[in-house]
Amino acid sequence: MIKQTITIKEKYIKLDSLLKFAGIADTGGMAKELIQTETVSVNGTVCTMRGKKIRRGDTVTTKNVALSIV
Repeated sequence: MIKQTITIKEKYIKLDSLLKFAGIADTGGMAKELIQTETVSVNGTVCTMRGKKIRRGDTVTTKNVALSIV
């Protein structure tokens, strides 16, 4: 599994935007599909909410990538 650290400057970033920002999804549609097919977890729990607010300290994982948010 590839581990990445993502730095955000705002209070939060929405899950679908994070997937695009991190390069996991090329488009919003791809991000939506990843989330809806239950392949994305936030802090160890499968998340199907595109607008889920991701904050510093959260961990987002997909099949091959683990993102630590700082």
